[in-house]
Amino acid sequence: MPRRSIFTAVERASLLALPDNQDELIKQYTFTEDDLRIIRAHRRPANRLGFAVQLCYMRFPGVILGVDDEPQQPLLHYVASQLNVPVSWKEYGDRPQTRREHLVELQSIFGFQTFKTTVHYRTAVQSLDGLARQTDKGIVLAIALIQFLRGRQILLPTIDVIERICAEASTKATRRIFRTLTATLTETHRRGLDALLKLREESKVSVLTWLREPPVAPKARNLLEHIDRLKTIEALDLPEKVGRELHQNRLLKIAREGGQMTPQHLAELETVRRHATLVAVMLESKATVIDEIVDLNDRIIGSLFNRAKHRQEQDFQDASKAINEKVRLYGRVGQAILTAKAEGTDPFEAIERVLPWPAFERSVAEAQKLAQGEDFDFLPRLADGYGRIHGYTGAFLNALHFQASSAARDVFDA
Repeated sequence: MPRRSIFTAVERASLLALPDNQDELIKQYTFTEDDLRIIRAHRRPANRLGFAVQLCYMRFPGVILGVDDEPQQPLLHYVASQLNVPVSWKEYGDRPQTRREHLVELQSIFGFQTFKTTVHYRTAVQSLDGLARQTDKGIVLAIALIQFLRGRQILLPTIDVIERICAEASTKATRRIFRTLTATLTETHRRGLDALLKLREESKVSVLTWLREPPVAPKARNLLEHIDRLKTIEALDLPEKVGRELHQNRLLKIAREGGQMTPQHLAELETVRRHATLVAVMLESKATVIDEIVDLNDRIIGSLFNRAKHRQEQDFQDASKAINEKVRLYGRVGQAILTAKAEGTDPFEAIERVLPWPAFERSVAEAQKLAQGEDFDFLPRLADGYGRIHGYTGAFLNALHFQASSAARDVFDA
């Protein structure tokens, strides 16, 4: 089976691509006075052009132009314009020996080295050690490798060799990460991790599968079950600092890869990789479960607010007809009192002309029942949801380890 490529087709093409705009051509291929002096030491214009183009390719992208290859036209024209020579590439190197002599001369004068597997391969792999512990993205590693080789004036090997170096550096870094994640595990930790792959009691799913199940709805029983998941993870009692010295990108990548595996697949992995993967999955799962617990609580509290507000609006709507009748009645009563004052008559008799006094007393009592609080707020109705949150609040507060800044300390203490 062929080895899986770590580059896409686009990435492979981009690694050794030449500049595609005038600004980059000027940046990469403008000769110094010393360059021009060395180039002009060659007699024929075609040889000067060929020598200069070979120098450009060695500097960037850092390769030797093949015997049968022709340089890209923008580069060729830019070099020719600097040397004030015709664009006569076909006349260059009629003798293959001329090209070979130029290559030897370029390496001697400018210090270029041909990439040698026996000399440079191990150094190239080691140069990616630190970066490979942070990421396993092939293109990122390849760019760093190319910059490393260019900085030492080592001509680049083929794309296949570059890919092999990056893949080996990534593989070695991954193995070191696995060893780091499992270095402080005791036999108890290892048994606990392996137990995650077994079926739960009276269940058809494994413990690991159950731990990764998301909550369905913002209900107290779902929140309590999620708290049970958190307690199960914490019961593993993994070393406190496990994973902290590793780059989070790598740790998250391992956790996500493990999350895509079935328990059966995980059980078949080599021991160190299995335990390291499960540690990464548990670290990520713990953070996820805590986030989901907090989110569930927020959604439950939010639903209580929405329900209280809805009930207030519904009650107000249900009482709207009675309220309207009272407003119309008290409008008539108020007008009768105003008229009585203007005419100097008895206001009580004016009220009784609108409705009998006992009926007026009953109306006042009914109005008091219809009236809302002075702030006309739905918050007092939140007390109706006490029973809904009382069942999980204690477990919620005990399961999560809250901290507070000095500004929020009073709330935290309360």
